[in-house]
Amino acid sequence: MISFEEFKKVEMKVGRIISAEKMENSEKLLKFKVQLGQEERQILSGIAKYYAPESLVGREVVIVTNLAPRMMAGEESNGMILAATDETGTPILLQPEKNVPSGSEVS
Repeated sequence: MISFEEFKKVEMKVGRIISAEKMENSEKLLKFKVQLGQEERQILSGIAKYYAPESLVGREVVIVTNLAPRMMAGEESNGMILAATDETGTPILLQPEKNVPSGSEVS
């Protein structure tokens, strides 16, 4: 269990995927460029087995934006795309019900 004060430290925003591609040196990772308001970030996600990269371009997703950068397969990831998992273990990306501006805070 974490306290509410600890939870408030997690910063989540809506991002729009502007590019997505498979990583050459990984079967699991996709590399994204994500628009967060005026900012653009590279984020890596282990969903390559479940999503075709081209099907994700233009999609809005929920991102944890204040994680420390992490090196994965020789590339830096600057955030985490959030997903739920269905009964078969397939990740289902979280997205807003309606279009909102990229960079909108999630609360």
